[in-house]
Amino acid sequence: MATTPFFVYGTLRPGEHNHDLFLRGRTESEEPGRMRGVVLYEGPGYPYAVEEPGGVVSGELVTAGQGAYGELLAALDQLEEYVPGDPRNLYERVTREVTRADGTTVHAWVYVAAPAVAARLRAHGKLIEGGDWHTGG
Repeated sequence: MATTPFFVYGTLRPGEHNHDLFLRGRTESEEPGRMRGVVLYEGPGYPYAVEEPGGVVSGELVTAGQGAYGELLAALDQLEEYVPGDPRNLYERVTREVTRADGTTVHAWVYVAAPAVAARLRAHGKLIEGGDWHTGG
């Protein structure tokens, strides 16, 4: 069964606190990537990705290790408090195109701000310039 990689841009990136808690030992590969069509806003200790034409966000493309995909998907959904179809979600899990360092692209899961959260951030949030939480947040 083919598995979809994950694009992470905040606390799940290497060196951040949730990386060791959720990803260590569960990944086959982690590599730099860039996602177009999103921008980052500051959140309470973590960033939110908001879909925005023209935006670019830097992060990591994470591929689950052999046999760890289901466990990793469930753990990340729990971390992001994501329940498919729940209108109270802070995030939505969607697939978007990610560009690797070598220029090739792949579709990956990414958690983006849910519509109500995105509208609030666009109106009152603080944009992270440059789209990289490591350097801008």
